[in-house]
Amino acid sequence: MSDSLFSIREITPEDNPKVELIIKSIFPEFGLPLTGTAYEDDETPKMFEAFQSDKEIYFVAIENGEVVGGAGIKQLRDEEPDICELQKMYFKPSARGKGYGKLIFEQCLKTARAMGYSKCYLESASQLKIAISIYEKSGFVHLDNPMGNTGHYSCGVWMIKDL
Repeated sequence: MSDSLFSIREITPEDNPKVELIIKSIFPEFGLPLTGTAYEDDETPKMFEAFQSDKEIYFVAIENGEVVGGAGIKQLRDEEPDICELQKMYFKPSARGKGYGKLIFEQCLKTARAMGYSKCYLESASQLKIAISIYEKSGFVHLDNPMGNTGHYSCGVWMIKDL
């Protein structure tokens, strides 16, 4: 990890535009579809408000006082109540390769366990090879079909892990 001052904290309302910009900038960068993905989610512009119920949380990664990424945990819609979903894990290019993704990812999984979830599901796109590699190394296994009702019909990678 670099010598930068790094921290993880819960999202605040003031973080919404920064997080939205980070999320939406990833899609053209990697050639990802804009429909059927987090790009067009109603939650994306208002991430603070979208993660305020019980058993859900969104963390932001802060480098030198600037929001550089984030990730969250929420119950997987239309599935068993003990299955959560890792949601909207995205980072600015300048924050990648520094270990921040792994740290926020581990914080999300630790928090999911503390919230009582027994499994964590995620969806991704095949273009996001580094993220998928992190998931695989952390024990996530690939599924043949999606779970729940995320609305992300353009995501072609589905994975799950026992917590």
